[in-house]
Order: sequence, then C-alpha cells, then structure tokens
Amino acid sequence: MIQAGEKLPEGILKTLTDDGVIEINPAEFFVGKRVVFFGVPAAFTPGCSQIHLPGYTDNSDAILAKGFDLIACMACNDAWVMNAWSKSTGAAGKVMMLADGSAHYAKTLGIDLDLNHVGMGMRCKRFSMVVQDGVVESMNIDERAIDLTSAASTCGI
Repeated sequence: MIQAGEKLPEGILKTLTDDGVIEINPAEFFVGKRVVFFGVPAAFTPGCSQIHLPGYTDNSDAILAKGFDLIACMACNDAWVMNAWSKSTGAAGKVMMLADGSAHYAKTLGIDLDLNHVGMGMRCKRFSMVVQDGVVESMNIDERAIDLTSAASTCGI
C-alpha cells in the first residue's frame, strides 16, 4: 500500500468534461498542487453518498481556505456514473470526480478491495490522502466506519 513520503504512481483515471471523457494521470496532474484525494468503493452507495462525499462537498470552501488547490474523489465506476453522482449530490464544481472503472489504479496504490462475494466486483478501499506536489503527505484507510477518511479528519476542518 502506498505510504506517506512516496510519490504517487503513474496510472490512468477518467473524468467526463464538456469535451467528453479525458484521461488523468494523478502522478502528473497533482504535481504543483496541494490535493485532498479520497476514494470510495462505489458511487451512489448509502455511506458514500450520505456521509463520505457530503463531508467534502459541504466543506469545500473551508478545505480550499486551508490551502488545498483541489478536492478529488476516486471510485471504481465509469466516468459517466461519476458525473451523474457529482450532479445528483451537489459535488459538481466542488469535487473533481475520477473514475477507476476496473480498479487498476486502486491495485497500483495497493488499496484494491475484492467485493465479488457481494456482487460488486473489484473496488477500492475507502481512503483519503493529502498529496503535495505529487507526493503523499498522509494516507488513511477506513475498514468499516468513515472516521479516518472524513473531510474533518483528513483536512483538519
């Protein structure tokens, strides 16, 4: 699993823009930025939609005021699902949604989660990290509750 002090690895995530789906390599895209980067197993699930994401969207101004340049969320869904989730939750314009449809980047980070036994396929563990200029400052994983990876815990708000 990626640790504090390590550079983000190369990888491809996708996001939907007005120009269509584009690829984002976090290892390059986060360079020169202070980013709060968090991930959820899946969009539209109860904990992710009702607890985890709202902590970041509702506090986006306070997070940015603490010196962050970007709030980014990754889930193991496609870019269209992430876009729909963003619009339906009010995250649009506040949180950059990044799709890891086949959990390849989750595996690269060492945070992949096999949920085949409940019919959800490969996902990512619930995580949050602070990334400064492409280097992980802090890394948090929540196994069940949403405590260590919340906006309050991760960003100190």
